[in-house]
Amino acid sequence: MDFLPHTDADDRAMLEAIGMSEIADLFEPIPAEVKLDRPLDVPPSLSEPELLEHLAQVAARNLGAGLTGFAGGGAYDHHLPSAVKALASRAEFATSYTPYQPELSQGVLQAVYEFQTSLCEIYGMEVANASLYDGANALTEAVNLTVRATKREKALVGATVHPHYVDVLRTYTAGLELDIEVVPFGDDGTVDWRSVDTSDAACVVVQSPNFFGRLEDVTAANDVAHGGGALAIAVTDPTAMGIIAAPGDQGADVAVGEGASLGNPTVYGGPYVGFFATKLDLVRQVPGRIAGETTDADGKRSFVLTLQAREQHIRRSKATSNVCTNQTLMAIAATIHLAWLGPGGLQRMGELCARRTAFAAGLLAEIPGCSIRFEGPRFKELVLETPVPGHDLSAALARRGFLAGPALGRWFPELDNCVLIAVTEKRTEDDIRGLVEAIEKEMAER
Repeated sequence: MDFLPHTDADDRAMLEAIGMSEIADLFEPIPAEVKLDRPLDVPPSLSEPELLEHLAQVAARNLGAGLTGFAGGGAYDHHLPSAVKALASRAEFATSYTPYQPELSQGVLQAVYEFQTSLCEIYGMEVANASLYDGANALTEAVNLTVRATKREKALVGATVHPHYVDVLRTYTAGLELDIEVVPFGDDGTVDWRSVDTSDAACVVVQSPNFFGRLEDVTAANDVAHGGGALAIAVTDPTAMGIIAAPGDQGADVAVGEGASLGNPTVYGGPYVGFFATKLDLVRQVPGRIAGETTDADGKRSFVLTLQAREQHIRRSKATSNVCTNQTLMAIAATIHLAWLGPGGLQRMGELCARRTAFAAGLLAEIPGCSIRFEGPRFKELVLETPVPGHDLSAALARRGFLAGPALGRWFPELDNCVLIAVTEKRTEDDIRGLVEAIEKEMAER
C-alpha cells in the first residue's frame, strides 16, 4: 500500500494510548551519556537537480570507475553480455522471490530448473540446488552435508582455499564443535594430499583453481578422501569449466563455487550467488531447495519446488540447513550468461583467461626485482612478488590507474611482498603492458 506519513495528531494519539507524553520517552531506557544532546547536523534539503549534481560530485571522488581492473581474490572483471541485463531485468524476474505458488510461477521455476541443469552440466554432477547466498556459504553448507552423511566432525581444508571461505566456515560452525584442520601448502602453492590422514575426517576441501590461481591435483585429493571414508568437496571457479575437467569427473562428491563472474556485475558487496551441486545419493542432504520437473493434472510439463529440507517445511531436528531463500535473480542472470556463451563460448572464455594470464606472467617476471611465485599450471590469477609490501604496491598502482591485489600479507605473513594479479578475457595485451609499465615506473621511483 502507499505510505501515508503520520500527522502530529496521530503521534499524540498513539503516545496517549501507551501512556507517554512525548516521543523522547520511548528512548528513556537508553543511557543519557550515549544520547545525542543536540540536533542532527544535517544540511538544508536540496532540489532534485541539486541533489543529483551533489551525488555526481561525490561519486567522482571514487577511483574505481577509471581504473583498469586486475584485482582478483574472488571478484573478477568479466565481460557482462547486454543480453543478460535485458532479460534478467524483466519484471517477472526482477521482482521474484521464492516461488511458493507454482501455478503463478512457472516461468521462474523453469528458469531455476535450467540453472540447476546448467550447474550439473558444467560441474559433472547429478543434482544441484536452486542456489545459495555466495560461494563461502555454499562451502559451509557442503561441509555440513558431509558431517551429516559421515557422522564425523572433522574437516580437512586446504590452506589454498580462499581465506574468506575458511573464516565463514569457522563462523557458521562455531557452535557445532566441528574440528577444522587447515592443511598447509608447499613451495609450489598447492597442497600435497598424498600423506594426509583422512580416517576420522568428514571431508577434504580442495580449491582448484586455488586462491593463488594454481591448479590443484583434485583427483589425488578425492582419492585420499575416499580412501579414509571421507567425502570430497571441490571449490571451483565456473568460468574455468570450459577448459579443465569438471570436479564430478575427477571424483568429487560435492562441487561448490561463486557464480558472480557469470551474469553479475563486479561491484562492492555483491550481489553474489552460491553454486552447489552433488551426487544423487546425497540429494536428501542438500540444503535449501530444488526446483523439480513434473506434470500437471492435464499431463503437461510443469515445475515445482521439491525436497525443501529446511525447518519451515519439516521438523527442525530433521532440517538440513537454516537457509531460507536463494539468489533467484542472480542465478537467473548466471543461467542467461551460460546459455549465451554455450559450451564453445565457455571454452573460449577459459582459453582467453589462461592465455592472457600466461602473457602477463611472462612480462611481469621481467620487471627488475620482481618474480612470479608458485610456478606451474594456473588459471586467471598469479602471485607477483616485488621488493615492496603488497599493500603499498596496490595503493601506488591505484594512483597510476590500475586496480590490483589483494595484498597477500593480510593472510599469509610469508607473502607480505606479494599481490594477486587477475587477468580475465577483458584485459587486452595493451592493458597488460600498461600494468607492467606502471609497476616498472613505481619500482624506479622508490
